[in-house]
Amino acid sequence: MLVPCLLRRAVLTVPLIFLLALLLMEPVRADQEAGTAIPAESRPCVDCHAFEFMQRALQDLKKTAYNLDTRTETLLLQVEKRNLCDCVTANLIN
Repeated sequence: MLVPCLLRRAVLTVPLIFLLALLLMEPVRADQEAGTAIPAESRPCVDCHAFEFMQRALQDLKKTAYNLDTRTETLLLQVEKRNLCDCVTANLIN
């Protein structure tokens, strides 16, 4: 009879203790770093590499956009030329 009562108390008490511990703990802020801080001078320039990568990607996108724009212009001119030729031919026949 004593064991079920203790078990029931443990089942209710353990989650309560965890909840209190979570409420009392100080939240970790973004400016807190785990371990020792490595000075910026000794770290590899990750941001520089990312920036260079993004610059190359942007240049590639610009080239692709220019090529697509040029190709679209060419196709539109071909369609206009074809329509013009069709109109001239139709007018000559009539």
